[in-house]
Amino acid sequence: MIISLVAASSVALAGCATSADGDGTPPSGGTGTGTGASTPAGDTDPETGADTDGVSASYAFTADTLAGDTFDGRSLAGKPAVLWFWAPWCPTCLGQAARVNSLAADYADTASVVGVAGLDGVPAMHDFVELAELSGFPQLADEQGAVWRHFEITAQSTFVVLDADGEVVDKGHVDVDALPGMLDRLIAG
Repeated sequence: MIISLVAASSVALAGCATSADGDGTPPSGGTGTGTGASTPAGDTDPETGADTDGVSASYAFTADTLAGDTFDGRSLAGKPAVLWFWAPWCPTCLGQAARVNSLAADYADTASVVGVAGLDGVPAMHDFVELAELSGFPQLADEQGAVWRHFEITAQSTFVVLDADGEVVDKGHVDVDALPGMLDRLIAG
């Protein structure tokens, strides 16, 4: 397991921003069902951008977690959130893992942190979680790339920072060390 991750990481060092398909984009495909399935969570009102429950369209997704549960994006509503889009073979992602783990623990009561794994299969995602010692926050198994497409993510390691209303306040290759300051400002309102 560790040898395969090290080998994959060595190959990825040549270009961490590329996917296993070589173009840095999440895999194509439908939303499907079963492990890694992701689907829209509800209908969206074209005038307000909110779903029919009045929640921001940013939260309109569901996905399976690596723990085998279903995650509903609407559960993020009401407090700031950080979504971390990572790939199991990405050495940059592995280097960020400890700081993201700490961020999730430090802000557990005031903000949500969610990992969104993609660009590989569930077994590799589980291996990465074990190697990186990720715990205490959900890891989505986005094998089909539906959540990645929902947020228009084209490469790992990418962060999306949402305010309590679901508005994207930052997105991209954010410095992990800058995330606490962003969250503090959003929490203070």
